[in-house]
Amino acid sequence: MSLSRREFLNVLAIASANGLMLDSPLALAGDRDALYDLAPFGNVSLLHFTDCHAQLLPNYFREPDVNLGISSMRGKVPHLVGEHLLKAIGVKAGSIEAHAFTCLDFTAAAQRYGKIGGFAHLATLVKRVRASRPGAVLVDGGDTWQGSGTALWSNGQDMVDACKLLGVDVMTGHWEFTLGAARVQEIIAKDFDGKVDFVAQNVATTDFGDPVFKPYVIREINQVPVAIVGQAFPYTPIANPSYLVPDWSFGIQDARMQATVIDARAKGAKVVVVLSHNGMDVDLKMASRVTGIDAILGGHTHDGVAQPVSVANAGGKTLVTNAGSAGKFLGVLDFKVADGKVSDFRYKLLPVFSNLLPADADMQALIDRHRKPYLGKLNEKLAVTEALLYRRGNFNGTFDQLILDALLKQKDAEIAFSPGFRWGASLLPGQAITMEDLMTQTAMSYPYTTLTEMRGDTIKTILEDVCDNLFNDDPYYQQGGDMVRVGGMQYACEPGAKIGLRIRDMTLAGKPIDPAKTYKVAGWAPVSPAARDANTEPVWDLVARHLREVKTVNPLLNVPKLIGVGANPGLV
Repeated sequence: MSLSRREFLNVLAIASANGLMLDSPLALAGDRDALYDLAPFGNVSLLHFTDCHAQLLPNYFREPDVNLGISSMRGKVPHLVGEHLLKAIGVKAGSIEAHAFTCLDFTAAAQRYGKIGGFAHLATLVKRVRASRPGAVLVDGGDTWQGSGTALWSNGQDMVDACKLLGVDVMTGHWEFTLGAARVQEIIAKDFDGKVDFVAQNVATTDFGDPVFKPYVIREINQVPVAIVGQAFPYTPIANPSYLVPDWSFGIQDARMQATVIDARAKGAKVVVVLSHNGMDVDLKMASRVTGIDAILGGHTHDGVAQPVSVANAGGKTLVTNAGSAGKFLGVLDFKVADGKVSDFRYKLLPVFSNLLPADADMQALIDRHRKPYLGKLNEKLAVTEALLYRRGNFNGTFDQLILDALLKQKDAEIAFSPGFRWGASLLPGQAITMEDLMTQTAMSYPYTTLTEMRGDTIKTILEDVCDNLFNDDPYYQQGGDMVRVGGMQYACEPGAKIGLRIRDMTLAGKPIDPAKTYKVAGWAPVSPAARDANTEPVWDLVARHLREVKTVNPLLNVPKLIGVGANPGLV
């Protein structure tokens, strides 16, 4: 049975009137047909996922309630959340699509529609879409080999094997590099040889500037030469430890990108697509400066962009999009190519609902095989949450707060900092927090915890610096994740102010932070070689100990007072 959207809504209305539960098999079948019956279009198709962060199993993932756009970025994609986003993309509140793209009524909607993602379910969707699009190329935007206990303990091998079975053709990277240069090169030389192309035009050796990876590949899709250009995360040695990739330089590299596009066209490419891990705002600026790119399939900022943004430049227009995170979406970009150029396109960002897509048997077997040696450790129940636990958002999340609370108590600190990472699955109220859940928030190759004495003026400098990375007017100066999460201390933030003036009213226990006084500050994930050499307790051990002690958690979220944001549509 195949239903149009109108027919599907009619079926739902009739079913509801007759008392049919909306999570029943018939209702779910209607959802499946409405979401996944995607008519083929054109003669060139690219399938895109990004930022899965090693989530092989279905999970819950709450979208942000705060994603502020400042200056020229205010009110524009991707800085729309909640009802503002639904209005912009024409999606009805309360629908299954509304749950996919927003945080609205998250707990109730998650209970109704179930978990998202999971590579076995993604594999089923990839096969389904490819069946109607012969020759379609599957691209992976990176942040794939990091983000789970099994990925950490297998040195990324579980994800490498899963991506090969999924049928990934081309990928680029970011957190992949935190496994170290030698491991990245080993995977490319052994596992990917003749199967997967790893591309990154903006990574070169620090000595002679030689390319480290292929800048691009040309794939024939239905007799149309399509160039896929790689753009790895430009600020890898800043956002992550530089000692992990000591001989490689990164950067945005607009001039090199332009030269690469020209070279690909000269070698016969009729379509040029950039597979990027810049982040959406950086991609939008790049699209306005570099000509000859038909589309940028982006990652890094975890934005579920339902409709591509068309950006004008001196050579024409470039489509820019981003395919979310956590295995939650599969982007499908169809081009009609005629007379040697793109004449039309269609795009759909498909949410991967595990209740609507049966698990692929071969992929599930591979996942089970990789997980089996670690099941005892992964399944340990540490505590129970009374609150919705999530991470995503500009300033703080309840799972971040849980980590901050653990740092404060276990380190006997006055203030705690936790990085503004965007990865990590959500947990619903009443769920047990297992070691596996904790690892989805903390699994990384530099997990060291710290306790440092800092002056009050140093604390302000740190907050100002991180805030500028997030809210600088120029996207090319935005160098990382969201705002550092802060525990113990309160402060106010004016995102639209200039650097040095955004952070104010810093207090601890109701008293102003003294610029000249020293405070005990706990943290984790330091990027310095000194922290690595100290080899302190990994954060997951510290938080696990805390959870075993408290047994039940309900974090009281500590967020800054926001100044000057008004009715910003990046705020629910």
